Amino acid sequence: MKKLVVFTGAGISQESGIKTFRDSGGLWEEYDIMDVATPEAWEKDPELVLEFYNKRREQTLGAEPNEAHRLIAELEKYFNVQIITQNIDDLHERAGSTNVLHLHGEITKVRSVKTEEIYTTGYKPIFMNDLCKAGHQLRPHIVWFGEEVPNMEVAQEIAKSADIFLIVGTSLNVYPAAGLVHATDQKCSKYLVDPSENIKTKSIKNLTVINEKATTGVAIVASILQKEFC
Repeated sequence: MKKLVVFTGAGISQESGIKTFRDSGGLWEEYDIMDVATPEAWEKDPELVLEFYNKRREQTLGAEPNEAHRLIAELEKYFNVQIITQNIDDLHERAGSTNVLHLHGEITKVRSVKTEEIYTTGYKPIFMNDLCKAGHQLRPHIVWFGEEVPNMEVAQEIAKSADIFLIVGTSLNVYPAAGLVHATDQKCSKYLVDPSENIKTKSIKNLTVINEKATTGVAIVASILQKEFC
């Protein structure tokens, strides 16, 4: 069974109604991203940060996986599928995907600010004085701007093992995650689904670009993969 690695970004969840801050000049709905998604923001106003992520949980709960999520899950029938996602939502899992690595954390989890112990809280809001077992404040289990991406090395190893590498809903502008495509073997068949025609792809070998939104483009790629590799 061929190893299919799927690398997803905000564009795939946007079609489920989850907004992205990059579409509005650094604002995520009414929030300036630097006020709610950095370690400095947490130090300055943790209540505001918690409020922001509580709203993200509520938004995620109200969203549903779209056809792109579902088609990727269905590809597990034909391929050894590993998803690497920049998204903090759980739409891949809810669509039925069983092997998902979150680079930037998960909205349904929190962790202790001192012990780093992780807790699954689902969509329940988190407030000040919500504490871990050791009595320390809980924070969102999210990788903020300025923090290291702890799963990056794991993701690079996964990318190296890919026979097929599918990129969906990311502009390849967010590093270090965007560099994953360059960790793949040169012989690896690569596909990029993104409606933008301004993405720089000349340095990527064996790449097929499909300038479509996620739901349309993933359907096209799924058909191609089943014909060529199954």
